[in-house]
Amino acid sequence: MPSAASSRRVAAVPPDPARLLAIYDGQLRTDAETPGATSVTRLGPLRLVTFAGGRGFVTYADLGGADAAAIRRWVAEALEHYRADPEVARVEWKTRGHDAAPGLHEALVAHGFVPDEQEVVMMGEAQALAVDLPLPEGVSLRRVTSEVDVRAMSAMQDEVFGDPVSREGADALVRRLATGDGMELWVAEAAGLVVSAGRLEPVAGSDVAGVWGGATRPEWRRRGVYRALTAARARSALRRGKTLVHSDCTPFSRPILQRAGLVEVTTTTPYLWRRGA
Repeated sequence: MPSAASSRRVAAVPPDPARLLAIYDGQLRTDAETPGATSVTRLGPLRLVTFAGGRGFVTYADLGGADAAAIRRWVAEALEHYRADPEVARVEWKTRGHDAAPGLHEALVAHGFVPDEQEVVMMGEAQALAVDLPLPEGVSLRRVTSEVDVRAMSAMQDEVFGDPVSREGADALVRRLATGDGMELWVAEAAGLVVSAGRLEPVAGSDVAGVWGGATRPEWRRRGVYRALTAARARSALRRGKTLVHSDCTPFSRPILQRAGLVEVTTTTPYLWRRGA
């Protein structure tokens, strides 16, 4: 006769993408999406967000059934808002694949926004990720809080993503840590070198924590380092009372989260505008 524990395993309910998408829309597409913003301006359903370091960000819960003409007008007015601030050098307009947004792609492109690579939004139980995993010899994990460590982590991520090392990006992380808003920064190190890194973003007033910024040096990929780093962040999320995790996944991180039981709930494509481009 099967034990109670094995019966519970058999009866486990698989993730419900529709339920998770409802949580994503209801709990995450709010102020929780933009911690650390220096200003937020409302334009219809849009939230025009500005971050330190000259970065603009446009997001919204939904577009309220707007037609293509209204969406074109909002795109033009949003861009004018950012053009009027000489400190803003770049703007990201975050789109989601399940939104009703007639004419949005065409309006963004016509106003100089360039679509970046599409990512998959994954969600699932934090417990599914919070497992004990072996690390390669000489590799260790830790949460970092000092400015020196934060700058080393940020520089590694810039290098992995193919960007110039950004002092402004590191400055923003240092400032956010000082606010104590709950963000955690985690690294994997080998011989004193940061080889993988990522953030944990517990979402206040929700059941969810975000797993963001995952980056691993190419020579350390496919060795279990990123997966172990993600497990450490999931355990920390559970300690904070967050039962769900979500992430916008690149082709590198998606298989890891998928094997752990997370499921696709939608896609997201950032459209980027740069001043003077």
